[in-house]
This record gives sequence, C-alpha cells and structure tokens, in this order.
Amino acid sequence: MTKLAGRTAIVTGAAAGIGREIARALSAERASVVAADRDGDGAARVAAQLSTSAAPSAGVTADVSVEGDVQRLVDETLSRFGRIDVLVNNAGIAASSTLVETDLDEWNRILAVDLTGVFLCSRAVTPTMIAQGGGAIVNIGSQLGLRGAPNLAAYCAAKAGVHGLTKALARELAPHGIRVNAVAPGPVDTDILADVDPETMAGILAEIPLGRVARVEEIAPVVVLLASEGGAYFTGSVVNVSGGHVM
Repeated sequence: MTKLAGRTAIVTGAAAGIGREIARALSAERASVVAADRDGDGAARVAAQLSTSAAPSAGVTADVSVEGDVQRLVDETLSRFGRIDVLVNNAGIAASSTLVETDLDEWNRILAVDLTGVFLCSRAVTPTMIAQGGGAIVNIGSQLGLRGAPNLAAYCAAKAGVHGLTKALARELAPHGIRVNAVAPGPVDTDILADVDPETMAGILAEIPLGRVARVEEIAPVVVLLASEGGAYFTGSVVNVSGGHVM
C-alpha cells in the first residue's frame, strides 16, 4: 500500500517546476492528482502523464488569485473524484525591482497570487475537509520569507505572509483534523534561476553551506511527508529546505 492510495490532491502551479515534480511525487504514492495552473495546456499535459487506472488525474485551468477560478477548481475536483484530501498551494510569481521602482500594480499582483491565492484555495477546500473529518494543506513558502532579500520586497513579504497564515490556520483547523504546514525552499534549479547572471549566482552559492542549489526532486518528498500519515504529528511547521542557507 502506498502512502496516499485512494486520496485526492490538488496541486496549484503544477504545469512546471516544483509544482510539476510535487504532482509527480504525489501520484507515485497513488494519489489522484488535480494539476491546476493558469497554463491550462501545461496542466493537462502533466495530468495526462500522471494518470493511471489506479490513480486517475485531471488538469484544470485556474488562476489562484481569482475567487471564481478557485471555486471552480474545487467544484471540478469534487465532481470528478468526490473528495479532497490534500491541497498543495504552490502557485507563485516573482519580479525583481528596487523598492522605489516597485509600482503598486506589481506589488498587488505578486501578493494576489503568492498570498491571497493561498488564502482563497485553503478557504475553498476547508468545508470539504471538515466534512470528511480531516485533510492536509501544504503551502510552499520560501527561505526568502525568513531571511529577506534586496529587490524582492513583494515576494519576501508574500512568502512571510504564507508562513504566518500557515501557523494561524494550523491552530484554527487542528480541531477538525486538518493539518497545515509549509515548506520553505532555498534556491531551486528551475527556469527562474536561468535568468540569474553568473556573478549573482556565484554570490548565492557562496552563502549556501552545501554549495549548490536544490533539485526539484529534493523538495517534493518533503511535501509527500507532510501530506501523508508519516507527517501526522506535523502542523504549523515551516520546514526549511535550503541547504543551510537559513539555519
């Protein structure tokens, strides 16, 4: 018996990067995965790759910052699978600019996806999880929400907010059997890092005791642990996976 057989998991931002690998890892544990992303074609491709007769999966086009999209995501998941056991709030965006250069539209856009999206998705699945007698919510935060970084004020603020929201929801939802945790990765080898210039990357690596960035395959198992019975005594935790970047 695998860890998540018979359970249904929603993964937001699942079309690429960390989200895609999380979806794969949950599917490998026999969860039925609903891959959600603004890139609907990408979400559908991921779902098609994962779907098996034992653990069918589905792709849904959804923008987590839009309340109607989030409710439709939940409704479609329940219509297809009848339950929601795991929510992974992974969808996120970032933009680099100085504080003075950050306009209000950019600030609001990043907080809408990275923080409000976590709130909307968590709120939407909670009634179902309460009715079922429990569930697990795993939020993808960031070590930058713990330590901060120049030129990323909106992203750092949003991720710090995710960590705070995680702890608040963990206390509120524990009586209903719902565990809420966060994973705070350090730099991860995704397309985002491809735009970082060599000098900046060398500076980042110099601050990481393990001397390298993470692979997506090193983040997903932590999510599986927090989503499964193996993590049954975790709630309100922000699990730091940063190679020592944050201690």
